[in-house]
Amino acid sequence: MKIDNIDVYLVSTAVKGNIADSTRQVESVGYVIVRLTTDTGLTGIGLTYHEVGGEGIRQLILKNLSTRVIGKDPFDTEAIWEDMINYMRGVGRKGLAFCALSAIDIALWDLKGKIVGLPLYKLLGGYRKKIPVYASGGWTSYTPDQLVAELQGMVADGYKVVKFKVGVKEGKCPEEDIERVKYVRKKLGPNIGIMIDANNAYQASTAIRVGRQLEDSNIYLFEEPVIADDMEGLAHVRASINIPIATGEHEYTKYGMRDLLLNKAVDIVQFDVTRCGGITEWMKMAAIAQAWNVVVAPHCMDYMHMHLVGAIPNGLMLERILTFEPVSELVFVDPPQPKDGFLEIPDKPGLGLTLNEENIKKFNE
Repeated sequence: MKIDNIDVYLVSTAVKGNIADSTRQVESVGYVIVRLTTDTGLTGIGLTYHEVGGEGIRQLILKNLSTRVIGKDPFDTEAIWEDMINYMRGVGRKGLAFCALSAIDIALWDLKGKIVGLPLYKLLGGYRKKIPVYASGGWTSYTPDQLVAELQGMVADGYKVVKFKVGVKEGKCPEEDIERVKYVRKKLGPNIGIMIDANNAYQASTAIRVGRQLEDSNIYLFEEPVIADDMEGLAHVRASINIPIATGEHEYTKYGMRDLLLNKAVDIVQFDVTRCGGITEWMKMAAIAQAWNVVVAPHCMDYMHMHLVGAIPNGLMLERILTFEPVSELVFVDPPQPKDGFLEIPDKPGLGLTLNEENIKKFNE
């Protein structure tokens, strides 16, 4: 069996309302969808997401990476991965190039699952099929009452853990952030898990000040308090406060995972399969984290990550970003839905996802 065709589709939706985190306005979200077809007619799909750069990812796959995949055996994921890495060596070890590679790799694994007739979580290890999931949103552009209203809606939908943004006005108003977090805790009560995400906004000293003043608010985790590349600053924050530090959505490959751990910069890792190098690399990163006794709570893309967290013993939970739900509803036919704070993996081969061909065609005519 060989791969003899590759198609790439873009589906993007405008974001409704005034949505911004600490560093930027979010205007649209979308998926880049890769479909690999074998000479037997079997297909596999892979995804990455984009807020900017979707067309660039698509063109890189069609004009360049497709030549590294067509004609290959879909089971040769290690060989294909290494070949793509070597091919892109001078132009992309992070960023859009790795988003492209990741989508292809996910499609290969979807194919492998379909060939052997197993859901991916079983093929990868089969640890569990029901995964805790938290809801994510709560933008810095919201007023405190708008913020609380959205979070209360998450709780009403059955989520036991919620996440919202801090870093108001690019992280320049830490006292306002502290007040917002304390207000949320007061309104949600003591039994709902609260995560906060600064999206790289603070300097280490500011993050430490914020963290210390929130230690009595029972914060589940403090995500990306400083820019992702500042591992020394991140380690300083982690050593200085009593709130678990989460990061990793902007890390790529096993080497980025290694460096986070060697720098003692993280308690909960959040690497993203649609960015970090696909399933081939994600599983290696999870194994490295396990060797350090560190748990994994991957960033976003719960329909991809449910299989991966379901395959490893150090998987913590999934993230469901509410802003992505409209585009997911366009792209997939009857995808699994969370219930009472859990997402159950369907027992279908591969990713177990079906594309909505009619909608995808409309977006790609």
